[in-house]
Amino acid sequence: MTSERSAGGAVVQSHQLTFEPPGSVDELRTYLQYALQVEHITIPPYLTAMYTLRPGTNRSAFYVIRSVVLEEMLHMTLVANLLNAVGGTPCVAHPEFVLKYPATLPLSAETAEIPLQHFSPAALRTFLHIEKPRSLSAPAGTRGWTSIGQFYEYIGRGLANLVAEHGAASVFRGTPDKQVGPEDFYNSGGEVFKITGTADAEKALRVISDQGEGADKTIWDSDDLIFGEQRQVAHYFRFNEIAKGRRYGPKDTPKDDPGGQPMDVAWDDVYRIDGGSTVAEYRASPDQSVYLHAKEFNDAYARMLAFLQKAFTGKPREMAHAVPVMLELRDRAQALYRNPHPDPRKAADGLFASATFEIDQDTVDRAVAHAEARIEAAGLSAEEPIDLSALTAPRTW
Repeated sequence: MTSERSAGGAVVQSHQLTFEPPGSVDELRTYLQYALQVEHITIPPYLTAMYTLRPGTNRSAFYVIRSVVLEEMLHMTLVANLLNAVGGTPCVAHPEFVLKYPATLPLSAETAEIPLQHFSPAALRTFLHIEKPRSLSAPAGTRGWTSIGQFYEYIGRGLANLVAEHGAASVFRGTPDKQVGPEDFYNSGGEVFKITGTADAEKALRVISDQGEGADKTIWDSDDLIFGEQRQVAHYFRFNEIAKGRRYGPKDTPKDDPGGQPMDVAWDDVYRIDGGSTVAEYRASPDQSVYLHAKEFNDAYARMLAFLQKAFTGKPREMAHAVPVMLELRDRAQALYRNPHPDPRKAADGLFASATFEIDQDTVDRAVAHAEARIEAAGLSAEEPIDLSALTAPRTW
């Protein structure tokens, strides 16, 4: 496998790849940087669907989507921990890390595009495509994976082979102080934990796969077994509950339609959007209010990535600064999505403004400078508690 740029602190820009378990520590790091991108690529589409729900409607769907977003943040953090554990350097505050939408899943054999869409049956079909379990997917081949679980299975196989061949000490060569622990990030789905060896790495890969596609060919995650928490249906099946308008029952299997209680889903109670809108399009409007809202949203999103970059590269306590930015994104979304689209033709068609998730180098540079100044001013101590409960508080809009 070759790439134009190393995965050590940089986004891999291109590759010539026969998809197979990574055969060296460098290839493992590259796969893990791609895994960071795979986990992140889901977040803007999921947030877009959640933000387009009209206030006071679709409460069940809102909480389902929000729970998945928080677990995707957990997955990003576990992948960053694993990448640090094997001596790599995670890279998330980079304009090429945030793919342009519609995007395709990195290293996937499938080329279906993932657009930004308002909450709709079409959006749920996209989410189901992203989270499809191995048990419902074609086998992986040399062209790439066909389910995210397959991708992590290949990472796990490569990791096991490297440990068997070279020894754990040669593979897990990262420094422990770069690990994000439960004291830095908690009160989400599952828990963050530090990765210092093979057992921790295998646990992390299991958490990510089981929360996404279900454990042992079931509809359930393994949070009850790993964290002692109440088990939930995995991401794919949570989204299928919304799509079908019905909860799963305790005896349902992955091949069953949900057989439990009805779920109230109102497809029309949404702000319909044009997911292909751009900041440049908004800037061309005589009324600059939507442009400013969209630009401020993208700036805030870049700040979140900048704080994550700091947390993932040696300052895990700075994860705390990402929490208020996530809340800021929610507030900025409220200010943005309620505006009719500034293009009169699209507004006449009932479309509203929306976030574009466009992150360029200038946006990243401003975000990094902001993060550094904020971190220096705050000076979080190692003992200061960090709580994400505000992110899981009841919906007030």
